[in-house]
Amino acid sequence: MDDRLVIKGVEFKSRLWVGTGKYRDFEETARAIEASGTDVVTVAVRRVNVFDRKSPNLLDYIDPKKYKILPNTAGCYTVEDALRYARLAREAGISDLIKLEVIGDEKTLFPDVTGLLEATETLAREGFIVLPYTNDDPVTAKRLVDAGAAAVMPLGAPIGSGLGIRNPYNIKIILETVDVPVVVDAGVGTASDATIAMELGCDAVLINTGIAGAKDPIAMAEAMKHAVIAGRLAYRAGRIPKKLYATASSPLEGMLI
Repeated sequence: MDDRLVIKGVEFKSRLWVGTGKYRDFEETARAIEASGTDVVTVAVRRVNVFDRKSPNLLDYIDPKKYKILPNTAGCYTVEDALRYARLAREAGISDLIKLEVIGDEKTLFPDVTGLLEATETLAREGFIVLPYTNDDPVTAKRLVDAGAAAVMPLGAPIGSGLGIRNPYNIKIILETVDVPVVVDAGVGTASDATIAMELGCDAVLINTGIAGAKDPIAMAEAMKHAVIAGRLAYRAGRIPKKLYATASSPLEGMLI
């Protein structure tokens, strides 16, 4: 099936995107990425020295010919910081893609919506392909698209919580509201959560803690790979309608009595 994911002319082979934080070491990170089958890897610009390549560096473990590096502005609490780190990533030659985060609260890590809209508009005007991390609010998602977002990345649940998709109805409304790809970001704790996101019709899922925090990150990375594939296939296949009463799998009509 022709089921390509394309965002602003950039084609993605995998609908599972993988974060690179919280692993025990760079070697485990690389092994999990390989097991996931992804071709998109997010890197927090604040936590990676993008200019000094002499010291040990996460980017040394990620083959840019094999993976698309998606820099993100994780840990930025102001518009100014988010813009600065996005520009640093592009200046270092990493990518014009940017996963934009402007965090509004240290405890919940929920987005600062006002700052997010401002930063999205500025970076889009500068030619970035902006993928903002946002809450699961359809109104905010629409405003981000109007501000120039190339995709929207609503949270399924708070970052690192592993609670799964807490409000599938809001995600569904977002899918019906915006005309850009929707990537669930944050909250996925296990394979079934990823499948649910894809069965709703989301275009991709970004997972970090759900893999890195598992007892066996490598096995969980592979499980997430299959979960995303299964969810996408089920969405495209179209599920049967839900009914209150049973329907016989082998109806009597046409049977010889």
